[in-house]
Amino acid sequence: MELAALLTSAGINISLCILFLSLYSILRKQPHNFGVYFGRRLAEAKFRDQVDYFSFERLLPTAGWIVKAYWCTEEEIRRVAGLDSVVFLRLFIFSIRIFSITTFICVFIVLPVNYHGQEMSHTHIPEESLNVYTIANLKEGSPKLWVHCVALYIITIAACILLYQEYKYLSRKRLAHITGSTPNPGHFAVLVRSIPKSGNELLDDTIRNFFVNYHGASYLSHQMIYRKGKLQKFVDNAERAYRKFVRVKLSVFDQNVRSSLNRCGLCGVRASSFQLYRNKFVDAKKSDLTDPEVVEAQKDCPGAIVFFKTRYAAIVASQVLQSSNPMLWVTNAAPEPRDVYWSNLWIPYRQIWLRKIATLSGSVFFMFVFIVPVAFVQSMMQLDQLKRMFPHLKGTLKTSFCVRVITGYLPSVVLLLSLYTVPPLMMRFSSIEGSISRSGRKTSACTKILFFNIWNVFFVNVLSGSVLNQLNVLTRPKDMPSMLAELVPKQATFFITYVLTSGWASLCSEILQVYNLVYNFFRRCIFGYLDEPGYVYSFPYHTEVPKVLLFNLLGFTFSIMAPLILPFLLVYFCLGYLVYRNQILNVYYPKYEMGGKLWPIMHNTMVFSLVLTQIIALGVFTIKNSPVATGFTILLLIGTILFNEYCRQRFARIFNSFSAQDLIELDREDEQSGRMREIHEHLLDAYCQSPPGSGGADDEVPIEMILEDPAQEASNSSQELCDTVQEVAGSIQDHIEEK
Repeated sequence: MELAALLTSAGINISLCILFLSLYSILRKQPHNFGVYFGRRLAEAKFRDQVDYFSFERLLPTAGWIVKAYWCTEEEIRRVAGLDSVVFLRLFIFSIRIFSITTFICVFIVLPVNYHGQEMSHTHIPEESLNVYTIANLKEGSPKLWVHCVALYIITIAACILLYQEYKYLSRKRLAHITGSTPNPGHFAVLVRSIPKSGNELLDDTIRNFFVNYHGASYLSHQMIYRKGKLQKFVDNAERAYRKFVRVKLSVFDQNVRSSLNRCGLCGVRASSFQLYRNKFVDAKKSDLTDPEVVEAQKDCPGAIVFFKTRYAAIVASQVLQSSNPMLWVTNAAPEPRDVYWSNLWIPYRQIWLRKIATLSGSVFFMFVFIVPVAFVQSMMQLDQLKRMFPHLKGTLKTSFCVRVITGYLPSVVLLLSLYTVPPLMMRFSSIEGSISRSGRKTSACTKILFFNIWNVFFVNVLSGSVLNQLNVLTRPKDMPSMLAELVPKQATFFITYVLTSGWASLCSEILQVYNLVYNFFRRCIFGYLDEPGYVYSFPYHTEVPKVLLFNLLGFTFSIMAPLILPFLLVYFCLGYLVYRNQILNVYYPKYEMGGKLWPIMHNTMVFSLVLTQIIALGVFTIKNSPVATGFTILLLIGTILFNEYCRQRFARIFNSFSAQDLIELDREDEQSGRMREIHEHLLDAYCQSPPGSGGADDEVPIEMILEDPAQEASNSSQELCDTVQEVAGSIQDHIEEK
């Protein structure tokens, strides 16, 4: 590819970025778009009193959102969006720092060395092949390869120092998050599955007798996990009617009245009335164990949530074997209430390993099937192949501008559109896998998408010159360094255009929220709904983290091979840092907290990128007949692996488990302050089992449960539901009279 084709692709993407950012700065000011661009703040009762008036200022693009996003402190972000958002943004901070160093070294030192690697007369720069800017332009045995070796050392050492600092910083943040946050019911709870059935007693009694016998001093209570039955459906209907009714009533209150209420979740009203109502049915459900319906439900009970008196007792019970048979009385630390993936708790424990094997096989199969569209994308970059595949385009392909667009811009667009099918499928695989928490499902999907991107976007595109190359990697892994060393520089042009399309343009599409904007337009202008949507989305870590990590991998692997990609990556990281800060502050609502557990995945991927870069450099130095540089690269490779092992031993366990010291100190503080009794009283009501169908809507956070006719729904359910609505209305009316 010529430099002119790259400049054409860059021009198209830069124009799209300017257009999208300008549209965003205008559309975000329109009151009817507040539900699209301020979903999180709407969930916290902001923008409710905005008046829809015309103003010319709303039609002018401004950059005020950039200033607000940049100057917001990290503590404010942690407070409104949780530790996970801080970890994600620290990934961008690390990327900006390391690639600022890398860009300076490689663009101003390595790139001129590559350009003047051979004695040749250079043509006009726009007409030059991009290969002259890569390491392939150096001749064999060139002493200039020492420049690349030294640059590789500087980049690796700088990356290791920054990674260590980030790991240490985030470890302290996680420990502070554990010890400084409000009591988490999940710290006192253990999920028990594969409970042995007895013909002489109910499962409820079996669980109680077992834990009283073996954990008598620390056992507090337990809650059975039932399949959704009539009683649970009734309670769910009551909750939906309650939330809708309260939402409608509160819409007539001013902000001062709402802020003085004792909030219940997202509803914004006192919880005492409905909580007493709900407890009345829960108590009836527990006491009537001779009811045939309850007995039948307990036969299919997949497990229970067991509560302990202290955090330390719960974590010990979750990590030790409860029986000499490892397949019975299986315990895991329970997720926090908002994080429980209820529909997967009904999966028999004995099926879990089969499901994991099946989903792994399906993921691997899909990775290899996806080679077909990647091969098609690569064929679009070859003008001769395009003429053979599409003979009717021969006239169009004679125009230089069309050739530049087709070979420089369209391949990355086609690949980007194809990749949109990956996240939903991987999320589905992760659901089938049997994760007990929503965060675990999202983490599993994140890992699958990351592997998919590294294989299909990087390796398959690099090796897509022929099917023989792909087979050689599998059959002759020893030849992989030299093969990658030969092929990676040749694919630099494609990955530069991929960064422009999948990086720059996708960031602008993210901030514009194209899908939600179109949906909001049809909802308001076509169907006539004037209220805001009843949900906001949680942040899609499973799609964004793999994307950012892939760009880091591209930056490291091409740093000394084809440095021309680095300025485009640096712009992406700077723009992404501002865009995602804005989205976290205004758009996405944190439904649950993962406690920063994604950072070890990020760290390991960075180290893998460094190791892969060194392996490719090792192959290059071998091909170029530079044995001394090869030897020094081997030493660097060993040092990087040892560094990763040290970080794993020093920090990794902080993100995977809790320390006895922290848990015991927290228990002592709660006991001395008298809060422990209050915590115990709220444990039984903390876990509210949701219907099976709601388990899949992980990215949507309900603000209100919309019913077509709440009064009619209550009448059809039962008389008790009507009494509940009346009780809530009376409570609100009493509060108004008090004011």
